[in-house]
Order: sequence, then C-alpha cells, then structure tokens
Amino acid sequence: MTDPLPRPLSGLRVLDFSTTIAGPHCARLLADMGADVIKVESPEGDLMRSRPVQRDGASTMFGQLNAGKRSIVLDLKRPEAVAAVKRLVKDVDILVENYRPGVMKRLGLDYPELARINPRLIYAAISGYGQTGPGAGRPAYAPVIHAATGYDMAHLGYQQGRVRPDNCGIFVADYASGAYALGALLAAVHQRHVTGKGQMVDVSMFESLVGMLLGEVNRAQFDYELPSRPMYGPIEARDGYVMLATASERTFQDMATAAGRRDWLTDPRFEKYADRRMNWGLLIDELEEWSRTLSVKEVVVALEKHGVPCSPYVTVTEALQDPQVAHRGSLCTIEDSAGAYKSPAPPFRFSGSPLLSGPKVATLGEHTTSVLTEAGFTAAEIEALVPAGKK
Repeated sequence: MTDPLPRPLSGLRVLDFSTTIAGPHCARLLADMGADVIKVESPEGDLMRSRPVQRDGASTMFGQLNAGKRSIVLDLKRPEAVAAVKRLVKDVDILVENYRPGVMKRLGLDYPELARINPRLIYAAISGYGQTGPGAGRPAYAPVIHAATGYDMAHLGYQQGRVRPDNCGIFVADYASGAYALGALLAAVHQRHVTGKGQMVDVSMFESLVGMLLGEVNRAQFDYELPSRPMYGPIEARDGYVMLATASERTFQDMATAAGRRDWLTDPRFEKYADRRMNWGLLIDELEEWSRTLSVKEVVVALEKHGVPCSPYVTVTEALQDPQVAHRGSLCTIEDSAGAYKSPAPPFRFSGSPLLSGPKVATLGEHTTSVLTEAGFTAAEIEALVPAGKK
C-alpha cells in the first residue's frame, strides 16, 4: 500500500533481527518514517513479548518497540531458514541486529557473507562493546553498560549523601545506541546514493553512553576541583522540590531577581562564574532561605516569571497529562491483539512529509506467509520452513 503522501523512508525495506530494546527501538523509528520493516523472530518470539505490562497475552512494551513492523518466524538453527534469509536479503536495503558479536557469523549471516549477495546492503550491528577489541565478546545489557562506563557512579556523585549506586530502571544505553544507530544508518543510506555500495555500521552501547558523559569525560582527563555542591539539583520548597538550571549568566541574574537577591550579582562569592561555582553550596543555602517559605507552585511561578528554566518534580502519569503532550501529538495510538493504547511518537516532525507510528502491532509470525510469498517462495517451501501455527 502506497502512502498518500510518502513518508521520508518510504520504499526502503528493512530486515530486523534485533531483540529486546536497542535494535527494536532503532527499527521502530525506521518504520515510523515509512520503511517496510520485517521483524524476524524465533519460534519462541522476541523475549519482550513476555514482559509486562501484559493484557490478554500481549505486551505493551513489546508493542511500543515494534509497532508498524511485519513479523515473520524463522528458526535460524535450521539451515533451510538461513538459506531463506539469504534469499530475502537480495531485496533488502537495511539489516539490523543486536546479537553478541560472532553470533551472525556462526549462522552464516554476517555482513561479509550477506554483502556478497547484496552489495547495496547496509548492515547495522548493535552490541555492548562493539564488534572488535578485547571486550567485544562480553555479554551486556543496558544496566551493565551503565556500570561499565561510569554512568552510574557519575549519577551517584550528584546524589547528596548516597553511597550505594542507584538501580537505574531506565534503559538509557539501549535508547541512546538505538538512536545513534538510526543516525548512522541514514548517513550510510545517503552515502550509498553516491557510491552505490552498502556498508556495515558497528554501534557500541559502551561508546554511545560514554559519548553522553560530557563533563565527566573531560573532568576525568584533567585536574579538576569539584564545586562545593553539584550545580544542577533540586532546591527545597515548603511542600516539595523544584529543579532549576542556571546555565548562563542571564539565568543566574534572573534567578537572583526572582529571589529578591540582586545583591548576589555584586557579591564576590557569586559575581564571577568561577567563584560562584566553587561557592555553589553557599548560594543554594541562601536561595533555599527564600524557596522554603513558598510552595512548589509559587517557586515555579516566581522563577518562570523571570524566565528561569525550572520544573516541579512530577510523575510520568502527570507528565503525560501536560497540555504540551496533546498539542504536539507526543503520544500516538497503537493497537495489538488486546486492544488500543498510547505509545510515544517520534520526538521529531517533518514539515514536508508525515510520520505514522504503527498503528498495528503484529502477532508472532503474522506475516510469515505473505512476506515469503512476496519474495517468491512457493507454498511447499513455506510449508517446509515455517512451524505450524506461525504462518
């Protein structure tokens, strides 16, 4: 089916061998932008199909990561299934996988092998530590990468009085590496327009997260005197806390005005940035003498009146009720076998082409027969390849 107004990636075909989060997130964004994404699953299915929230056997987390894709089942332990992939890859633009390095080679589906079949293939391999080097074979999930990069310890450094590292339940490394993979894939597609050739894109979750540690990486290389208190953190109000960010001279001045403390602008402890940074704990102590007399709402109103970036701390439920979410269409409706629910839409928009998330989440193997038929497989070949009930 042709989009009435083509989406940016309409006409591209993707084979998605990835599981869990990083690869599926990347491929979901490709699907949102119009690519025909074919998710290749084992007979057991992507393990995310079993994760909560479950409704009548359907996982909303799986749906969020895989909406808009077609699902086929192939048992890659069988030589016939591997041969089928090699037939499918002839007409594919992009392949995404996030197995541990070496797995696809053992299957005979690594980039050098598939590039011989389709020299225009762009092959993205997302792994914990990259495809090469002494650490390449180490198993990894996002929480392990958070610890291995210093991300967790850096985060702990901003938590006053904390000793035990946080158990971060937000899979930052997965989403970051998925987004980096998307950018690299699109660059490779552009280059293919020039060269006519595909290439391999090797994405490391470790390097993705290290690349996000802007201050930490630079401070690790040089002698650096830490300020008396982290410069971004909550300030206390009468009934809760407010986050504010005074990242520029202008916002510092505006904060001082909001708090009725213009004297800070000529105070030798705070006037210059270098001195202010080293005396940040004193500044916040004095700021909280003001903020503790007000409610969270009153602090936010006072700061926003003077243009100071700030926010109360809210729950995810409260955040999704922000009028900005409805205005931007930040949530889209997708539908699986258990019904409809909301899912985050891509955080970008195009002025000249649409995006479409989902709207359907495929059941396991829902499109096996149709995809293989499109690729020229006979009914007998499909019968021999596909487990009963997975067609």
